[in-house]
Amino acid sequence: MKISNCFLPVILILLSACSTENSRHYDAQKLLAEKCAKCHNLDMPPKTYEDEKAPPMMAVAFHVKDFMPVRNPADKKPAFVAFVTDYVLHPAASKSFCDKQSLESYGLMPSQKGNISRPELEAVAEYIYDTYTKEVFLKKMQEANAFARLPEGERLARTYGCFSCHDTAGRKVGPSFSDIAGRYRDAGRISESIENGSRGKWPESRNIPMPPRHDLNASVCRILASWILEQKRP
Repeated sequence: MKISNCFLPVILILLSACSTENSRHYDAQKLLAEKCAKCHNLDMPPKTYEDEKAPPMMAVAFHVKDFMPVRNPADKKPAFVAFVTDYVLHPAASKSFCDKQSLESYGLMPSQKGNISRPELEAVAEYIYDTYTKEVFLKKMQEANAFARLPEGERLARTYGCFSCHDTAGRKVGPSFSDIAGRYRDAGRISESIENGSRGKWPESRNIPMPPRHDLNASVCRILASWILEQKRP
């Protein structure tokens, strides 16, 4: 007997109800990276590649949430978990919410039975539901736009972890950027200290050595040094 779509959400919720509690004992974020990242891009917003094996995870989450036939919003998460668990273990084109073109482009995913257990998969599905939300996506886009508007030197300083030890004006593990600019006034010397490190130059910071940053090329060091000079106090 063919099951009506009206009963699909109820069946999915019942299937997931007994296992939701057990799924909390797993490190879902780690499982997602280990089990899914080989095919799905996990970034949000996602990067795109010409040789993608599968759609980005954010696209999967948004698509399933948007097209899953659930009448009560409170039922959406358990239905999502049940659907993802069932689909990943027993994939079929008839179950998919993907459009025909996407299915032809990516192909039907292979069953992951034997690669991930049902409780692990339920934990991963819960994590996907909670993590890949439009609210989080909007926040990340706002953060990315704000980051893009920063001066290039500050973007590099934040990208390469310089703010872990330094701050613009206040002292942290190392001297502030404004103190460095006030002492040296020379981008060349600052660039050299970034690249090769320094020791014993800042008793105010307990002479904690500056480790060399050989991972940064000369161009990056010069841009950082020039930006640091701009932080000099008036």
